Amino acid sequence: MSEAPIIQSRLSEAVKAEIQTAYRAWLGARDFRPRRGQREMIARIARTLTDPEDRIAVIEAGTGTGKTAAYCLAAIPIGRSLGKTVIISTATVALQEQVVLRDLPDLKSRSGLQFDFALAKGRGRYVCLKRLDDRLRYSDSTEAPLFESLVDDAVDHNALYQGMLQAFSERSWDGELDSWPEAIGQDAWRPVTTDHRGCTNNRCAYFKQCPFFQARNRLEGTDVIVANHDLVLADLSLGGGAVLPDPDDAIYVVDEAHHLPEKTQQHFSASGRIRSTQIWLDNVQNALGTMTQRFGRPVELVNAATRIAETGARAAESLAVLEEAASGLAYEPRDETLETCRLPVGQIPENLLLAAKQMQAPFAALADELDRTHALLSEVQEGKRDWERGFEAEDWLPSVGQLQTRALAMLALIEAYSKPDPEGGVQARWLNRQNDDVELVSAPIEPGGLLIREFWSRCYGAILTSATLTAMGRFDRFLERAGLTGRTALRIPSPFDFPNIARFVVPPLTAEPREFEAHTDEVAAMLPELIGDDPGALVLFTSWRQMFAVLDRMDASLRPLLKVQGEGSKQALLEIHAEDVRDGRQSVLFGLASFAEGVDLPDDLCRHVIIVKLPFSVPDDPLDQAMAEWAEAQGRNPFYELSVPDAALKLVQACGRLIRHEGDWGRITLLDKRIVSKRYGRDLIASLPPYRLELSPQPR
Repeated sequence: MSEAPIIQSRLSEAVKAEIQTAYRAWLGARDFRPRRGQREMIARIARTLTDPEDRIAVIEAGTGTGKTAAYCLAAIPIGRSLGKTVIISTATVALQEQVVLRDLPDLKSRSGLQFDFALAKGRGRYVCLKRLDDRLRYSDSTEAPLFESLVDDAVDHNALYQGMLQAFSERSWDGELDSWPEAIGQDAWRPVTTDHRGCTNNRCAYFKQCPFFQARNRLEGTDVIVANHDLVLADLSLGGGAVLPDPDDAIYVVDEAHHLPEKTQQHFSASGRIRSTQIWLDNVQNALGTMTQRFGRPVELVNAATRIAETGARAAESLAVLEEAASGLAYEPRDETLETCRLPVGQIPENLLLAAKQMQAPFAALADELDRTHALLSEVQEGKRDWERGFEAEDWLPSVGQLQTRALAMLALIEAYSKPDPEGGVQARWLNRQNDDVELVSAPIEPGGLLIREFWSRCYGAILTSATLTAMGRFDRFLERAGLTGRTALRIPSPFDFPNIARFVVPPLTAEPREFEAHTDEVAAMLPELIGDDPGALVLFTSWRQMFAVLDRMDASLRPLLKVQGEGSKQALLEIHAEDVRDGRQSVLFGLASFAEGVDLPDDLCRHVIIVKLPFSVPDDPLDQAMAEWAEAQGRNPFYELSVPDAALKLVQACGRLIRHEGDWGRITLLDKRIVSKRYGRDLIASLPPYRLELSPQPR
């Protein structure tokens, strides 16, 4: 970083001129007028990325700012000048596809900027040809070098696998999950993909044909890489440079940045099921025994199998102690099949703590033994060891790698339950009991520290942006969760004339949402009139239960109009909806949170957004409850400092489905009287864009 001031003084004028020229060319080619907010965003990004020391910016850019063009026009010339790769990370597939298929090609063709770009996906999105071949080759064999059951699968996927292999051989399929013409369930896909530990890289017989490595090779030297938050976090947790460029050689543009803290929580969570782990331990020992026989009982493998058998037995004994400790806890039902025991403030009961500590040594030893076994197989494959049937080492390496991954994941969970946190609130911990199995979960309560350590301290520069980063007009909540507390952030308002193109309506309502039956009855009764003759509408729910309950109560004559989440893929429903509206047929989308953002429904595709309830988090969510306890322990008000800001952000996101461009118009109806009757309602209303408000007095 010490060279940054020199770099800045040498390049700033040249880069500035290149950005200005590209911006003018792009505007002229699109016949656009320059937007003040867009220019302000370009300038802030350019100043940030050429700063000698602090190269992180947080920018909320309201809908209509043109933020994708702004960050590309600023970051790409600077990245090329500095020899840094620009990594654009999104949270949703919709935005990822928009950037790759529409925004970057448009910018490249119209701005005069010279750059190349590519889409990056994780290893798990590509077929592993080795595992695909194994599934077919050993489908009728009891000697398969794979640890999943091939002959006892509930569903036979061999026809699918044969079709995959044929399509790949004929080059009509590139080996990527998302490009297969039909949906593939995880039960069918998981056995034919792999992770970094299950991959033998250039030692694999299929390396030159490997879809993942072919895709990764296309990233080499690429100016702009489009990825997603999950892949970025996974790459960082592997040390950086595993799939994407090294962090210090990259400028990250984190779009839809409001998702990053939650994605970080998910990525650094640990979980494991007791009984499935018991079955897995049996599989490990059976697999090592079979493998030892297949290779003619070489002494080093016999010794490894013996140690694994002894270690596995100790691990199984300790797991039984954990199961007994977990069975004595108090569980509360969350639905018909799921019970949860939440550990208040993450505190671990003494017997559970002792059981986890007892598990630590045998599971650590097991992970080490699997690592050594993997190394032995690698040496056999490389010709450094002469084993009987040594050619099978290549078959076994991916499977042993998969076992090692499972062992390390379980070890991470055990470590999370083996010691209390210093202040008791760093980790949220809970147990789920379902179908005679118990799952232990540990998750970071606030991910800011992880992001500082894994991301901000390691990357060359980062731009965090979204249309919704503020809650109640402040960045505080986002900055805290993102590990950027105290940083100055920029808010660019939307250029849309909201008072004249959008209404926000709260009609008179009798029931409150906590009165489930009464509120559901009222919603179902009001929806036909609310839908009226709008060509396209979107109805948003906060729970499957209420959505289906409303459907059951609605007039059957309206049912043909409805496109209901779960009745097809999200993309398929959106396509059918668009086709109906464009052909003059009325259509209404029914959906939950995934339809409340990342969905582009301009013009007649959505003239009315109907929000059934304020989007507060589910009251019994264990992580949210732990976060509330953590805040309360700090002397804070969890409802007003956590719940209300989070609901405000989600509400703005949901409302944002209505107006997609300057000429758009429509209305939003909220069927939740609390926004008028409760004190926090004023804060929620203040968070909204300046819609024309029509708030009816609410009956008591």
